[in-house]
Amino acid sequence: MPIEPEQLRTWLAAAAHQDTAAFRALYDAAAPKLFGFAMRILRNRELAEEALQEGFVSIWHAAPHYQAGLAAPLTWMAAIVRNKALDILRRSDDTVELDVTMDALLRDDAGTPADASEMSSDARALAACMSRLEGLHRLAIALAFFHDMSHSEVAQRMSLPVGTVKTWIRRGMEKLKLCLSTGGMP
Repeated sequence: MPIEPEQLRTWLAAAAHQDTAAFRALYDAAAPKLFGFAMRILRNRELAEEALQEGFVSIWHAAPHYQAGLAAPLTWMAAIVRNKALDILRRSDDTVELDVTMDALLRDDAGTPADASEMSSDARALAACMSRLEGLHRLAIALAFFHDMSHSEVAQRMSLPVGTVKTWIRRGMEKLKLCLSTGGMP
């Protein structure tokens, strides 16, 4: 059964005045669709549930600021849940995948002690520069270069437009180049 935007607007307006019954009705109507949206981004049930919960907490607090003329209610709520899912993605994927990659970079796998020292120094500089990038930009670069994904694959994984991913990677690489030219120093 389709969700009627007018009913969602009514429930949002009531939630803006702390009407918990209206908020519950809003949750019951929109949660399944928003959960599916979060699942497509996170591909993990527990993380999607977390994004949904955090999203609805934000919806409750932001309900007084909802402007019907700017977005349909479900679109507005989906944007909130999307942002929460991307925050979780950044915290989980970025931390886990990038930490594993950085650990691999920081290992001394070179043949000679001199090679190991040089590699370790370069890796530390790269890790320092990567840590200065914004989380989602860092994740896009890590997926593209450390996990050998195409821009399209990165965009699909992050549920973002390809153009956004290309821009983030290009700008991030410019920042890395500038940072690395100073040896990883600020």
